[in-house]
Amino acid sequence: MLESKFNIFNLTKANIRTLHYTWFAFFMTFVVWQGLGPMMPFIKDALGLTDQQAKVLLILNVAMTIPARIVVGMLVDKLGPRIMYSSILILGGTISISFAWADSYEKLAILRFLSGFIGAGFVVGIRMIGEWFPAKQTGLAQGIYGGWGNFGSAGAAMTLPFIALNIGSEDGWRIALTAASIVAISYGIIYYFIVRNTPKGSTYFKPKKSGAMEVTSGKDLALYILMNIPLFLALGVLTWKLSPANAGLIDQAMTYFIYATLVFIYLAQIWKIWQINGHILKKPIPVMHRYNFKQVAILDCAYLVTFGTELAVVSMLAMFYVSWFDIPNVTAALLAGIYPFINLVARPGGGWISDKVGRKLTLIIVFAGITASFFFLGMVEKTWPIGLVVGITIMAGIFSQAGSGAVYAMVPLVQRRMTGQIAGMVGAFGNVGAVVFLTVNSLVDYDQLFIVIALVSAFVFLLILFFLEEPKGQIAETLPDGTVQMIDVK
Repeated sequence: MLESKFNIFNLTKANIRTLHYTWFAFFMTFVVWQGLGPMMPFIKDALGLTDQQAKVLLILNVAMTIPARIVVGMLVDKLGPRIMYSSILILGGTISISFAWADSYEKLAILRFLSGFIGAGFVVGIRMIGEWFPAKQTGLAQGIYGGWGNFGSAGAAMTLPFIALNIGSEDGWRIALTAASIVAISYGIIYYFIVRNTPKGSTYFKPKKSGAMEVTSGKDLALYILMNIPLFLALGVLTWKLSPANAGLIDQAMTYFIYATLVFIYLAQIWKIWQINGHILKKPIPVMHRYNFKQVAILDCAYLVTFGTELAVVSMLAMFYVSWFDIPNVTAALLAGIYPFINLVARPGGGWISDKVGRKLTLIIVFAGITASFFFLGMVEKTWPIGLVVGITIMAGIFSQAGSGAVYAMVPLVQRRMTGQIAGMVGAFGNVGAVVFLTVNSLVDYDQLFIVIALVSAFVFLLILFFLEEPKGQIAETLPDGTVQMIDVK
């Protein structure tokens, strides 16, 4: 493992080059995936879509991402991040081109649903960066990867509409999305040839079994089964939003069919979990090979708050400014645009602080900040100065985005061979949080939404304070020849 001083500009170091290659791969997945939002006005006008049809495409764009992050997490642990990132960029870019040239709404809907898996690319890089950086640097490295890669959504917003406008025809949006997709496909090919899964001489540890995460005790097995429920409930909520009770874009029979399918898949997942882990009830795992699944569960909940809040607030912030403070749409959009820009510094900052002062202490600090700032936002009144409200919102964004960096500073230190699966599950919970908070936003006023976020954050703060354990000592991993290698996590 490369342990020299961290210098992000020192491209002579293989790990620094790998970090740059990988955050840009993440950046391109977000350009292709999140490019739908800024292009939607062009698509809506060119194809004459209704408001409801446009909203459905936006919902379908995120629906697949929840299960995809779980599946991709399993595949990256088995196949390696090099081939997985290349595959996601190439296949995702191909689907995006097909979407861009679809000639019916039905095709648009199906292809946008399939495009959701591109959002799982994030998980791949977590395993890659975890392989290339030691524990004392992984927080900062993961923060740079996540923060700079996440900026792909802003990159899409700044470039794709500009391309579409300059094309000057109804097909401008098609050409813009196609151009971005071609870049993604090309980089997917390049990425395969310029990176390695591990530093030279290092072993790429794989799970002994695939299909479900390995746990090491009976109580962890029960907790793992329990923690799968929110993932399926979130998909159920998305179905409900499309049902006759809400948008009315699928009929009742289809709604019931999807509900039944989700129940069936959950039961099948429980069976697979039992097949992988049932033996531990009869033959306990040796102490040196055990890990606490509660660590994963708490990180799941933490990312539900941090990333879920980020996605939800980005989606509704401009409307909050307009409806509560009666400012022009353009001004509101510009003020709301500050929020995602924070990611460039806040997420790496959260990882860096984790490296310096400890994983648990950093999470305690950021969750205290998230809780306090959203409680303040929950007390905002329409007579408050807009500058003060924007300032509080920025503080909330700094804490939540630094929190995302702190969460993923710890993910690679739980169990090396399952980093992809753990990252996938934690990442999926971030999308669950977005579904939860956006659903709450559709039912209550903005100040009440902020209070709900603060209450959920306070609950997770207590989980971290009393139950999360600081990574320490070493992880035991078994080499192909049966010998055991100890990996430092502190």
